[in-house]
Amino acid sequence: MADIGIGIVGGGYMGKLHAAAFATVGTIFETRLRPHLAMVAASSDASAERYRASYGFAKATSDWRALVDDPSVGVVVIASPQETHAEIALAAMVQGKHVLCEKPLATTLAECEAMVAAAEAAGVVNMTGFNYIKTPATQFARKLITDGAIGQLTWFRGEHTEDFLANPETPLNWRTEGRSTGAMGDLSPHIIQCALALAGPIDELVANIVTLIPERPDGHGGSGQVTNDDAANMLCRFANGASGELMVSRTASGRKMGYAYEVTGTEGAIRFDQEDQNALWLYSAKGPEAE
Repeated sequence: MADIGIGIVGGGYMGKLHAAAFATVGTIFETRLRPHLAMVAASSDASAERYRASYGFAKATSDWRALVDDPSVGVVVIASPQETHAEIALAAMVQGKHVLCEKPLATTLAECEAMVAAAEAAGVVNMTGFNYIKTPATQFARKLITDGAIGQLTWFRGEHTEDFLANPETPLNWRTEGRSTGAMGDLSPHIIQCALALAGPIDELVANIVTLIPERPDGHGGSGQVTNDDAANMLCRFANGASGELMVSRTASGRKMGYAYEVTGTEGAIRFDQEDQNALWLYSAKGPEAE
């Protein structure tokens, strides 16, 4: 049975989840190709070593280039801040290494296009971390829509709402600085990808993007400016003629995983909320009125 070395850049929230998944996927799904945790890279030697010891990696480094260059690494997982994604991915793919990159791919369209072109040229396996669309309920919703269970789509409403920055006393941190780490860069990719998967391509849109809490404590007794967005609303029209409404917010009090959508068609409707991830609401305009 062949194995493949996994290198993860970033050992924080998503890095930890990927490490746990790669450590168990072979056993759970009895895969023929078995991953092993080869190396982890972090911002300092101390944090990298801490992640190595906690997650079970063979090696640790504070230089992501050393991880990409290491011959024991066959797959590079990028779970570092958004502005670092493009450079790491391009360096890995030039060496013929497979890449799993967290969203958003990069900070500009040009960088994203360069990453896609590099992946195609190298012929490597490449993935983006859009996991929510793969849950059983949403896969079932996608099948229902494709099979015509709710008829021709007329309307899509989607949201990705969280409350991790709802408290104005939460200090400034890496999420409050830089365009790519605002709500549009951090949360909107998931619900936009959901809209594309369930309702199809978007032809046109108008958006309202806002910073609701413009100033936060700086952690040193003072305060500072938030330099990115807290929330956004988008009105759109899909290529199939359906209308759409998308909302993202990191200041939505009470929401812990507000990945939710409603899809309306000429013969029915579907509703889903990730906070109740094992339930899918289906209304059919056909059949007995009581049902």
